[in-house]
Amino acid sequence: MKEFLKKKNIEISLKRYGIDALGAMAQGLFCSLLIGTIINTLGTQFHIPFLMATVATIGGVDYTVGGMASAMSGPAMAVAIGYALKCPPLVLFSMITVGFASNALGGAGGPLAVLFVAIISAEFGKAVSKETKIDILVTPLVTIGVGMFLSWLIAPPIGAAASSVGKLIMWATDLQPLLMGILVSVIVGIALTLPISSAAICAALSLTGLAGGAAVAGCCAQMIGFAVISYKENKMGGLISQGIGTSMLQMGNIVKNPRIWIAPIVASAITGPIATCVFQLNMNGAPVSSGMGTCGFVGPLGVYTGWVNDIAAGTKAAITAKDWIGLVLICFVLPAVITPLIHMVVVKMGWVKEGDMKLAK
Repeated sequence: MKEFLKKKNIEISLKRYGIDALGAMAQGLFCSLLIGTIINTLGTQFHIPFLMATVATIGGVDYTVGGMASAMSGPAMAVAIGYALKCPPLVLFSMITVGFASNALGGAGGPLAVLFVAIISAEFGKAVSKETKIDILVTPLVTIGVGMFLSWLIAPPIGAAASSVGKLIMWATDLQPLLMGILVSVIVGIALTLPISSAAICAALSLTGLAGGAAVAGCCAQMIGFAVISYKENKMGGLISQGIGTSMLQMGNIVKNPRIWIAPIVASAITGPIATCVFQLNMNGAPVSSGMGTCGFVGPLGVYTGWVNDIAAGTKAAITAKDWIGLVLICFVLPAVITPLIHMVVVKMGWVKEGDMKLAK
């Protein structure tokens, strides 16, 4: 069995499923739902006729360019997962159907359903791939068959469970904004820097609202924080690559000296409750934005998109000066100020020395 699994490149491990597949799922979401949301926002805010026009009507539903991109989130996630699992072509292409079915049947928790169903379907497809002379029939039939069966069987309960957990977190944050602001900010921020996908986690839990705002705060604190405190070692290249790229670049240095992580984590514990208690920062855009931080400015853009959506829905009158001040402070200014102050204390205690945050070239 071990030889067979090795031959088929089926690796049953936390890294393959919990890091590689989850990270790929976030990329699939970014290239579909998130990009679609950005396109729709650009079209609406800048009154671009082509981006606002209906390009297709399917089942009585009108789709814009951005709407079509967003509608493909299920297939995009599944194909991305299949790519991460190194699926052969016939399995990879079959994942389109699997992703569509599992995301649709998973409801609000569709991304988590896609993760489970896509992984299992992909591994079954890989197991039968090129084992028969009619591979072009057998491999897609097995992959899609397993995917459709699992979508029917487990996607609804997985989706419902994920949605319930997300609602519980959001309810708790509304009820206890101080405590939950700290917890959500710190946990999601840590997940952003770890080699897992905070964006996929937020998407799977449909994390929006006040909890989404806390998540944005935590992620921004990590990215801006590391970018600023490591500027001396990494200069402008490091500032940009971490500030609008990812703080995950510091993971190797964190393994060598975990204490370099103290300042960004403490900063996220401070900015999170400020976001929830002082500015009531709600992130009502695409849930995946909650876990992106300042990566491509997706986190702040998600907050802005949420404002636009709320105004369109009639739940928000207008974007106020307090909204803008809160967004800029939480996402950029406070992390850039608080993190270095805390880091100075850590350095004075001798826990971190120069060169500990130097990025490899």
